[in-house]
Amino acid sequence: MIYWEEDALKDRERIFEFLYSFNPIVAEQTDSVIQSKIETLLEQPYIGVKRENIKGRLLILPDISMLVPYYIDGTKIRVLRVLHEKQQFPFT
Repeated sequence: MIYWEEDALKDRERIFEFLYSFNPIVAEQTDSVIQSKIETLLEQPYIGVKRENIKGRLLILPDISMLVPYYIDGTKIRVLRVLHEKQQFPFT
């Protein structure tokens, strides 16, 4: 099961609203990519890369220049954030 942390939901909403102001179609497409790639984690939870300086793993979405830090908690996938690759964010 996938659990979205509050920060991740806020990130996703912020990204959608930003893109929607320029192009509603791109906003919908980007959100769809985020959702489908996150759902891939149900079948392949270890697809994200492991980095020493982050908790869990990092799912890289190169098609939309996004990074999704997440961790595996038993049978649950916890999505921590959804960020643009150029954003600064703590890895702790």
